[in-house]
Amino acid sequence: MGCCGDEDDEIDIFKQLISNYQSSSTETLTLENKRNPSQTLDFLRDRSSSTSTDENADHILISPMNSNFSALICVDILRNIFERLPVPDLARTACVCRLWNSVASDREIHARAFKSPWKLKDVIGNPISGSFWRDNSLRRFAISHRLVRGDTVASLAVKYSVQIEDNVNCFFINCAPDRAFELFPVMDIKRLNNMMSEHGIYSRERLLIPVSKPELLVNGTCYIEFDTCAKREVAVMYLEGGPDGKLSCMLNRMSTNGGKKRVIESLKRSMQVDDGTVEYYLSISNGDLRAAISEFSKDLRWERQAT
Repeated sequence: MGCCGDEDDEIDIFKQLISNYQSSSTETLTLENKRNPSQTLDFLRDRSSSTSTDENADHILISPMNSNFSALICVDILRNIFERLPVPDLARTACVCRLWNSVASDREIHARAFKSPWKLKDVIGNPISGSFWRDNSLRRFAISHRLVRGDTVASLAVKYSVQIEDNVNCFFINCAPDRAFELFPVMDIKRLNNMMSEHGIYSRERLLIPVSKPELLVNGTCYIEFDTCAKREVAVMYLEGGPDGKLSCMLNRMSTNGGKKRVIESLKRSMQVDDGTVEYYLSISNGDLRAAISEFSKDLRWERQAT
């Protein structure tokens, strides 16, 4: 069975398993005991509650290979079971067979498994890559901050440390001064936003702030967004309001004259060169700022060695 064989072979194997299956256990659900899907689900719930209360109880293992009953080919029952699985187990179920894969690939099931550990209210949007759902760790989430004049990475680290601690009823502001960046180190913000230096803040309209306190996500709403500056897809939370459709960082900033001008100005300050040189290295690196600076550094080292 599985996605490697033909559908006819899969049906034949299933029929063979049914014909060879014999059991006298009253707790095992088989095709012979004529249970309907609702009874099957009640049975699974009873077994789940009993195993969770008894540490010595044997765990029930359900798969088409060792359990031949109608629930395993009923889409509604499979959906009800899969909705209770964590992300790693949901990924495993998708590898069992075509039917299980089709049910486990449903967007609502993925979203429910993604939200469950953090008690999120809703996740809005669809990811570019299906692998997004496979990682629902805390590093997958970020806070969106709209940049204003005077913002620096260090000031944002302090601001959001205090603000988030207030939201979870803590008192971070009473911490010692040398622990001011304990929650959100400057390097963590730079790493999340793909920034090599402080100058990168001048070419952006927003920064992504890491989330370190799970309590902040409770009953929250996240938006799945691909940040072209950070070059990553994250679940973004807005502490005030919602996403601004006009944010160029959510689009291709290099396609706009204003965004391109800010990028050039930032690179000019960082590389200490003229506009033409910056545009040249941006062109050979396909707009990748990190690659442009890397190519410039290589050429600069070569010139110094040649002289």
